[in-house]
Amino acid sequence: MSVEEIDTNELGEKIVKVLKTIYDPEIPVDIYELGLIYDVFVNEDYDVKILMTLTTPNCPVAETMPQEVEEKVKSLDSVNNVELELTFDPPWTQDLMSEEAKLELGML
Repeated sequence: MSVEEIDTNELGEKIVKVLKTIYDPEIPVDIYELGLIYDVFVNEDYDVKILMTLTTPNCPVAETMPQEVEEKVKSLDSVNNVELELTFDPPWTQDLMSEEAKLELGML
């Protein structure tokens, strides 16, 4: 493996760091800790597929948030291509939030 190459796990961690910089405007918690990111796939060509949801289908940022996620992940040097899939199956619930998010919002 050359110095230029990074493994897909390392890239996955970088993607998660980027996702943790994106916040739902109505909740002071990042989208990763909120549980809005269902899955992140990285293949050996450094193509990324992100499966995510929103708190509701009528979320005011339904248009802009997926675009922000795609652009920020695409801005990582080693990412080749980003495909973002928005799903509401299963629908988001507060159970998907991390302990950290629940603590932050006073739910614990």
